[in-house]
Amino acid sequence: MEAKTDNVQQQINEINQKLDLLLGYMSEQRLKSETIEDLVSDVSIISKDAFSSVVYELDKQGMELNVDDIKTLAYKLVRNVNNFSQVMDMFESVTDLLKDAGPIVNEVGIDFTNKLHEFEQKGYFEFFKEISNIMDNIISSYPPEDVRSLADNIVTILDTVKNLTQPDMLHAINNAVSIFKNLDTENIKEYSLWNVFREMNTPEMKRGLGFIMTFLKNLSQETISNK
Repeated sequence: MEAKTDNVQQQINEINQKLDLLLGYMSEQRLKSETIEDLVSDVSIISKDAFSSVVYELDKQGMELNVDDIKTLAYKLVRNVNNFSQVMDMFESVTDLLKDAGPIVNEVGIDFTNKLHEFEQKGYFEFFKEISNIMDNIISSYPPEDVRSLADNIVTILDTVKNLTQPDMLHAINNAVSIFKNLDTENIKEYSLWNVFREMNTPEMKRGLGFIMTFLKNLSQETISNK
């Protein structure tokens, strides 16, 4: 008899424990439900206030809120969800690329800065500045007509420069400049006609006259052929 009583009491205790758990769960759910209701109520109040503020500001600016336009915008947003997702994927890819390329770009920037510093130390910038001044002087000194004439004859000018820069021509010009430089132009010896005739019989004068005659003859032939 006592064993049956103990068994019944044990079952009652287990039932009481389960009831306590059930009541605790129900109380917890009730608290959560109340919290959600409070949150919904607060959000509703905030939304109403925000909507009222938006409507007031739009009315203040003389703008009307068209519900159909909002619906159309919402439909477009929904239809383009995949496009937005692709854009975000592209943005993430670009971000990753920038992260990976950051050190490389930084290294390139450092090298570029060092190279600019090297150019500055060597005087490149000062040189180009002076070139700019030369161009300014040319532009201010020559009218457009002279520039057009230069453009028309640029090929001939370049051919002349090309011929002048040949080694034999440069050597001859250098010799002529050196001789003129060494002349004492303040104390030039005077020659009478008799002295001139005597000098013309020297080998140097004969070669000089031969050079002049050959030069003039070839120049005349070249002029005739060009005509």
